[in-house]
Amino acid sequence: MTQNIYDDPDFFEGYSRLQRSIDGLAGAAEWPAIRALMPDMKGLDVADLGCGFGWFCRWAAEHGAASVLGLDVSENMLERARAETADARVRYDLADLEKLQLPKAGFDLVYSSLAFHYIEGFAGLLATIHQALKPGGRLLFSIEHPIYMAPRQPKWLDDAEGGKIWPLSAYQIEGPRVTNWLAEGVVKQHRTMGTTLNLLIRSGFAIVHVEEWSPSDEDLAAHPDWAIERERPMFLLISTRT
Repeated sequence: MTQNIYDDPDFFEGYSRLQRSIDGLAGAAEWPAIRALMPDMKGLDVADLGCGFGWFCRWAAEHGAASVLGLDVSENMLERARAETADARVRYDLADLEKLQLPKAGFDLVYSSLAFHYIEGFAGLLATIHQALKPGGRLLFSIEHPIYMAPRQPKWLDDAEGGKIWPLSAYQIEGPRVTNWLAEGVVKQHRTMGTTLNLLIRSGFAIVHVEEWSPSDEDLAAHPDWAIERERPMFLLISTRT
């Protein structure tokens, strides 16, 4: 079963204070890059895996999606999502992505933001998604970049010149990574870039776009503090087709 850290009171309180939790998609630094990969939503049947507060679900409906299914393992997340959604085209359900079941050929687009790196059985999840997509359907998702997730001690180090170094270690050793982010004992599943891409290919997906997110010059003009994110990639964005 997926670790349901979002129903931990301390974690949920901390997560609710994040900029992306307050401002939604506009508060997510990587959203403009994801938005550029999105198809036209008009008439699409969409699923959002790990929907959280439902920000993307509402955005998809506002941009013309015919139906949107938001799935999450957290009752806290779903309660907030339902409270903030009034569109009848959007439905939310409780689901564990480790044991996900989806209707065959039911969706034009499956989307997920920063959820798949919690999943141990990624190959099984991809098989479920592939059969759930219509011919020509798309899977578009973001995860923490493997370089960001791999280190045993994921925090910046100072170099001799006063700069910052990301201490990459254990990159080729795949498996769980336990961090104390917002709460103690958060478990993520590290996979190399090669493993992630090859799992997609073996599952029948054609890879359309891979982006190791970095702030643009325009981003840095508005958010100078993001400059450190150019030292190593934090997010990996992948767009695919069946």
